[in-house]
Formats: sequence, structure tokens, C-alpha cells
Amino acid sequence: MSASDYVARAEKVILELQKQEGKNYRNFTTSKIRNILSMVNEIYNEVMSDNNEKLSDRIQDKIMHLKVRLIYECGRARIVKKFYDKAGLDEIISNIGDSREKFVSFVRYMEALVAYHLYHGGKE
Repeated sequence: MSASDYVARAEKVILELQKQEGKNYRNFTTSKIRNILSMVNEIYNEVMSDNNEKLSDRIQDKIMHLKVRLIYECGRARIVKKFYDKAGLDEIISNIGDSREKFVSFVRYMEALVAYHLYHGGKE
């Protein structure tokens, strides 16, 4: 996914989610989306300290654990599930495999989602 693609996609996801959820969008607080980004960034820091083009089995395991944590958050809050589904995170995470490039694109997409959430009035 190119930079312009993930930026445009992130804004579209947030705007559509806001429109779909209306007043319920308030329940999707910045802290919820930042918690997700925090988990992603922990893995990202490890990936960036490793110069290999392919992700290690340990990193791949952490990415799959991230997916499980996201599914857990989806079960806790309906708005998180709607965000997860609308953003296509299940498919994106599942397709990372051992690709460092795909993981970095995923991280940038997540950062764009957080940025647009805040830009379009996401509640703290």
C-alpha cells in the first residue's frame, strides 16, 4: 500500500465510521485507539532494530498475538469491532507474514488512522 493509498484509506475509514455510528462514535475514545497503536509500536521498535528483510518467527508470533489482543478488544467494545472491521485490520495483519515491508506499511496505516481520528474530532 503506497503512502497516498493508506492515508486516503485511513481518512475514509474514520469518516465512514463517524457517519455510521453517529453519537455512538463518542465511545471510540482516543485512548482506545492509542492503546492499539501502542501495541503496534512495541513490535515496530523491535522490527526496526533488526535489519533483516524478513521478520523473525518471534516477531511474527508477536504480530499474531497483536491480532488476538485486537479481537479481545473487539469483544469488549462494539465500536472497536466496527473500527477493526471497517479498517480491514484482520486481512492486513493476516497478510503480513514474514514481510518487513508489509508490517511497516501496516504501522503507517495505523498511525494515519489515529491521526485522522484526532483530526476529525475524536474524543480523548
